[in-house]
Amino acid sequence: MTQPDKPQPEQPAAETAWERRRRLAEVFGDVLPETTRDEREPRPSPAGSEDAGEAWLKAQVPPHHG
Repeated sequence: MTQPDKPQPEQPAAETAWERRRRLAEVFGDVLPETTRDEREPRPSPAGSEDAGEAWLKAQVPPHHG
């Protein structure tokens, strides 16, 4: 039931999908990337450095496995 003397709030204009994504990105940032890490090309690591996971795996090798 609406009251005739009370003005109704205006409905916002429909926004396109890209406008909605841009507005949400401004508020929340880029939460999820478009692709996952396994879908992208591996980045070359700088000389002498290795991935933390790779270093952990190498540290777990038993001594008799060289």
